[in-house]
Amino acid sequence: MHIRLVATTAAVAGALIALTAVPAQAAEYSSALKIRGIQYDAPGRDSNRCSTGNTDEEYLTIENYSRSTTVNLKGYVVKDAAGNKFTFTASHTLQPGDYVKLRGGNGSDSDTKNVVYRDNCNFMWNNDKDTIYVYKPSGSRADVHSYTKSGSDKDGNGYITYHG
Repeated sequence: MHIRLVATTAAVAGALIALTAVPAQAAEYSSALKIRGIQYDAPGRDSNRCSTGNTDEEYLTIENYSRSTTVNLKGYVVKDAAGNKFTFTASHTLQPGDYVKLRGGNGSDSDTKNVVYRDNCNFMWNNDKDTIYVYKPSGSRADVHSYTKSGSDKDGNGYITYHG
């Protein structure tokens, strides 16, 4: 009986280790809203000056992959591994197949141009590695992906496609 208990405990512990070793991007969430891609490294030399910087060239593309459901982004939250976050505070609706680019820097949000600005001139995404989280207004995860410059960006252009 003691041997069976030890074997069962070892099997459960092994299963838990296997579950925790799965990378963040392996999880698939039941959400219409998913990360289509990220320009994590803005072209050129990074400069977070609001007037002359290039933080607006760093962006996250979020798409509504539903075939029939319109999604309002109000209340959705985007975070990185360090806890930097952006909350969509205004209504911005995505029709099925529609997308939005969440850009750094300052600018005018536009449904017709599919863009929302973070109104923050600091870079959000790390140039070497990071994890991107998208949360629904309820607090549950809509999508998550991790990247590394060397492992995820095969062509080295600073852009990675996920649900493409």
